[in-house]
Amino acid sequence: MSFKVPRGTQDILPEQTPKWQKVESIMRELCRVYRYKEIRTPIFEQTELFQRGVGDTTDIVQKEMYTFEDRGGRSLTLRPEGTASAVRSFVEHKMFGLPDQPIKLSYVGPMFRYERQQAGRYRQFVQFGVEAIGSADPAIDAEVISLAMDIYQSVGLKDLKLVINSLGDKETRDSHRTALINHFKPSIEEFCSDCQKRLEKNPLRILDCKIDHEHPLMESAPALTEYLTEASAQYFAEVKKYLEILGIEYVVDPNLVRGLDYYNHTAFEIMSTSKGFGAITTLCGGGRYNGLVEDIGGPDVPGIGFAMSIERLLLALEAEGVELDVEDGLDVYVIAMGEAAKQKAVELLSSFRTKGISADMDYIDRKMKAQMKSADRLGAKYVIVIGDTELEESAVNVKEMESGNQEKVAFHDLVNYLQK
Repeated sequence: MSFKVPRGTQDILPEQTPKWQKVESIMRELCRVYRYKEIRTPIFEQTELFQRGVGDTTDIVQKEMYTFEDRGGRSLTLRPEGTASAVRSFVEHKMFGLPDQPIKLSYVGPMFRYERQQAGRYRQFVQFGVEAIGSADPAIDAEVISLAMDIYQSVGLKDLKLVINSLGDKETRDSHRTALINHFKPSIEEFCSDCQKRLEKNPLRILDCKIDHEHPLMESAPALTEYLTEASAQYFAEVKKYLEILGIEYVVDPNLVRGLDYYNHTAFEIMSTSKGFGAITTLCGGGRYNGLVEDIGGPDVPGIGFAMSIERLLLALEAEGVELDVEDGLDVYVIAMGEAAKQKAVELLSSFRTKGISADMDYIDRKMKAQMKSADRLGAKYVIVIGDTELEESAVNVKEMESGNQEKVAFHDLVNYLQK
């Protein structure tokens, strides 16, 4: 019997992981600069957390969650996104009581959604995200968007478009909800069964439908921005002002709605405009979620965040032809001829690695010519050959692979020589 990875998952092979590590290191460094500290939450949580936090009218909750019952009869779900878990931790550990607010968190890890596999979209995918919880200042909205843009630009992406919208406050949403029901109700039978169910529960979700997105009524649907209260309109204006201060270009799309129920006020997506990227252009999405902390059992504390798929980030790099500057080369390859030389090689490898010098050797007793080819394939900067003569003289010729130059160096001075 042969085994393969489950549908919708992938193996990230050793030749691919340096790119992942590079991207993640850039994210972590920018989080350090912006002061978003890493949080690590469980891969599974109580199912009700996502039903309440993500929203029971969303595709995620209705169709895409991996839910199971444990041996104690408890319903658990593999996390489909990171915000609900981060907010749960914020509430459980009473971070709202800490003196320095807002609490700025970041996370990276696997998420799970049962959806149709597409380019850059998997059922197990790696998501990076940030949350700023505890401030209703429009400036923090702009900061969160700025961090997301900085990440994409720092890895080398140029074909980017930021799209923003305001989902308004409760009064705005109630007025808009009534307008949407009146707009769609006469022709709702022309829409998919999901949209028909959403009409009364959450008509805003109809605008996010992947099946009926080209229906004429979508284009003519009442825009949420037309129903903004004075306070909501002022908030959105200030977010835009701060984006302009930061020099971040944006496009306002009145039909932009995020696929999660907890968003209000600012919503945004960052898209790839590269021709080779594909039909689904969204790289990153986020927004403000005032009310979510309270829904999960905490105080009435505002928050904003975003999440991005690392798989789709790497796909965008490929579409733009951007090569990441990753260092995966080998400093020194040691070739040993004979058992005594092999013992010395093992000793030298240990001394090199202790000082941070990457080193390797042959472990399958290949001939010298085959070992030299291996050193070349591995991109070794230097090669050392140890035989009986070298053991007698306690010195070796260190060959620089790029130039072909060789220099004789005593065993005891090899570390210093390679460090220089």
